[in-house]
Amino acid sequence: MAFEYAIALTGGIATGKSTVASLLALHGLRYIDADAISHKILDENCKFVADTFGEEYVKDSKVDRASLGSIIFSNPTNKKKLEDFLHPLIRSQIIEQSEKQDKFKFPYLIDIPLFFEKSNYDIKNVAVVYTPKEVQLARFMKRNGFEEEEALKRIESQMNIEAKKKKATWVIDNSKNLKHLQAECEEFVEKIKELKKDD
Repeated sequence: MAFEYAIALTGGIATGKSTVASLLALHGLRYIDADAISHKILDENCKFVADTFGEEYVKDSKVDRASLGSIIFSNPTNKKKLEDFLHPLIRSQIIEQSEKQDKFKFPYLIDIPLFFEKSNYDIKNVAVVYTPKEVQLARFMKRNGFEEEEALKRIESQMNIEAKKKKATWVIDNSKNLKHLQAECEEFVEKIKELKKDD
């Protein structure tokens, strides 16, 4: 059965999920990366993207995600078309990988950016990587080179980070520096070990 030992790892755009996942992996926690799965599936289905949105969004048999994003995040109809196509394929891959991980009978992470928004996964425990919205916005603009309006449009396409924080089983705070985040991750790993002992 999928998701028996799974912990959803989520957050918002530019809150630092990938960094947290890497730090937790260094502590031996296994994880499934939904973003990596979605990128792979998107490229495998570049014909769908070209046929649906235009050939200009595919270059060398790979989807130009940056340019595609500009028409996805500004148009709810386009966003729904893409999600309706991608999400069942992504879910199928995640279930397959989850069933393999469950065989180890030890908690593992599934990095799911839209965990709360889509409610597609029956996972009880959730770790939210938290950064206040103003810090999130500044990091996203710096990282991706977006103007504030475009960055806000993408951030606000997701559930507010404060709402996610309230729904979390655990919060991993990434509002400060890397040293602070490392300490947060170490503390989280200890909680997971205790969780296993309680089983």
